[in-house]
Amino acid sequence: MRTDMPESAGLDPITAEVIRQRLIAIPNIVDRNITRTAFSPVVAEYKDYAVGIVDVDGNLVSQCKGGITIFVANALGTAVRDGVSIYGLDRIRPGDVLITNHAGTMGQHLNNVVMYTPVYVPEAPETPVAFMAVVMHWVDVGGAIVGSAVSNTTTEIWQEGLQLRSVKLHDQGRPIEEMYRVIEYNTRFPRMVLGDLNAQLAGCLQGRDMLAQVYADYGIAALREAIALLWNQSEAATRRAIRSIANGTYRAASFLDDDGIRKGQRIPIDISVRVEDERITIDFSNIAPQMQGPLNAGRNGGAVAAARVACKYLLTPDEPANEGAFRPIEIEIPDGKFLSASADAAMGGSGSMLPTVIDTIFAAIASAAPDRVAAAHHGTYGIHMLFGRDPQTGELFKQSDTATGGWGANCDRDGAGPYRSLVHSDTHSVPVEMQEAMNPFRIDSVTLRTDSGGPGAYRGGPGIEKFYTPLTPMRINVSFERTQCAPWGLQGGRPGQVGWVEIHRDGQIIGPLAKATEEIRLGDRIRVLTGGGGGYGPPEERDPVRVERDVKFGYVSPAQAREVYGVVLDADGRVSMTETQALRTRRSSGRTASE
Repeated sequence: MRTDMPESAGLDPITAEVIRQRLIAIPNIVDRNITRTAFSPVVAEYKDYAVGIVDVDGNLVSQCKGGITIFVANALGTAVRDGVSIYGLDRIRPGDVLITNHAGTMGQHLNNVVMYTPVYVPEAPETPVAFMAVVMHWVDVGGAIVGSAVSNTTTEIWQEGLQLRSVKLHDQGRPIEEMYRVIEYNTRFPRMVLGDLNAQLAGCLQGRDMLAQVYADYGIAALREAIALLWNQSEAATRRAIRSIANGTYRAASFLDDDGIRKGQRIPIDISVRVEDERITIDFSNIAPQMQGPLNAGRNGGAVAAARVACKYLLTPDEPANEGAFRPIEIEIPDGKFLSASADAAMGGSGSMLPTVIDTIFAAIASAAPDRVAAAHHGTYGIHMLFGRDPQTGELFKQSDTATGGWGANCDRDGAGPYRSLVHSDTHSVPVEMQEAMNPFRIDSVTLRTDSGGPGAYRGGPGIEKFYTPLTPMRINVSFERTQCAPWGLQGGRPGQVGWVEIHRDGQIIGPLAKATEEIRLGDRIRVLTGGGGGYGPPEERDPVRVERDVKFGYVSPAQAREVYGVVLDADGRVSMTETQALRTRRSSGRTASE
């Protein structure tokens, strides 16, 4: 039981903790059931969804631990607030189920669909006490390209698929058949989308009933007090963390490759972070304006989401995600930036630039909180999607994967990885066997990419190298970022390698590909390379024994061991301490003389 919860005048600490744990448990139980019942690999295996409880004002009460990080920030509450603004609480009734993916509200790509349902209790039968909500990535919602959200060349939201703004899917428990037909005929994969929709619906209803039982067991007043305690506790933890950072204004800059339309035209990211006692402000005023291509997000899905995710990592990563944790965080951004784009902007890549944005926030605060900030990670969704028609069944297939690469090292440990981007966190990989069973291609190998992690006293995490062989002609869509802005190191650490995709054909290489759609022929091979994380501290300060181990496990090549780390290995791969010390001394003397 927590002993640091704020005191309450009416609720004893034991009861408050029991309620708290039940509120946290409900989304996690629903999470596991969605994994078991969803149809598409992107949901059942990859876990591109999140489950949560929000109050009638759209404030997050609790959220599952297994969902994608980007949804932690505000997706569920934003959806509920929009629905309440449209219908009012008086026109939302028991048994109603609403859905939305409206870009102008959510600020994300249209595949992210939020479903929510009101929770009623006999104590107050006329007004909902909360909402149970599930956000899920539907595999396709129409638009210009298979998969909807993966085009690199859309220029307006209407090219990207079906928009549904807070419409009822069920009316007082009755399914609205017309809405199901609208959805069915606006996706290329109706069986998978409707299967996932039913898993999403079951999760909402299961969570609704479980939450209603908690209210029935303790009463509305006790629940409100317990939720207030939960929020106050998280807020206090965030404020304590902010107080540990020196007041000041901190700044960092990076860039994106391009927006997919204006090739080669870099997109500047210039961010300021202000720390003032117990408040932190993320200022996006100097980032680039709204883009012509699809690397845009609305304010809620862009600036707010990025700032909240970054601060959650930095300040209270071990505390539950809820509204209280975000109270001390302020966001400044004018309209018309690529993180505050207008409702008609193309937003297919709404998440693809967020890893670099968040890395830049970290870089800004690095000097003030060196024990909390890691070097940059590989920083891209790294989408590589294979699609076409299966010659045996005649059916359309689509397998979309994202990059697993290295995360940055920090002040006392090597970088982790290969993992997905930090807005995905530890989402699972779809098993190779499942991918091959569902699609006409073979995955020949997935190996660590030697020398991809940035050298340092602590080494950046490694990326991977992956080869595909197609078993029928198909197409590939590639959406990689961060191919020019290498994952930087900190405190003398070196940058990690960047990633890209290649097509090997008849002894020739097509690529490197970053944002492209290409035909794949029989006989081709597809090579996917992912980036590594940045290093921390000078490489020549790395323990030679650790470098020996790095070479043994394939993280580092013998050449890099000598040339970058200054470590000499013998024919058996063992470190020669005498030669290593002599080499490092010579190099250090050379640097001193030149300085």
